Amino acid sequence: MGLFTALKQANDNRDIDALMSLYDDNFEFIRHQSGTTVRKPEYRQLIAGMFSEPSYQEIMHRCIYENDDILVEHSVMRFKDGSREPLISVKMLENGLVIRTETGASLMN
Repeated sequence: MGLFTALKQANDNRDIDALMSLYDDNFEFIRHQSGTTVRKPEYRQLIAGMFSEPSYQEIMHRCIYENDDILVEHSVMRFKDGSREPLISVKMLENGLVIRTETGASLMN
């Protein structure tokens, strides 16, 4: 199973433990809104909060490109307030795990 498939399966199942097992302990998430860096424990909290919200929905999630060094994804998410956000995610990989993620997103009308 490729990394994208494993990530998507964990997301679809809202399985935070399975998802976090795919991230390196030194993982960094670069927040596109602020340019700040979030480490793995804070990222886990962020994602767990989204998973626990019944109205959160990943409308679409697809792989643009994947190899041993990089994974590029495109997705669309719906949030509690009804807003939708398309997202491009670039994941840098190391030893089969995600070591760094940067995203770009904007609101949809």
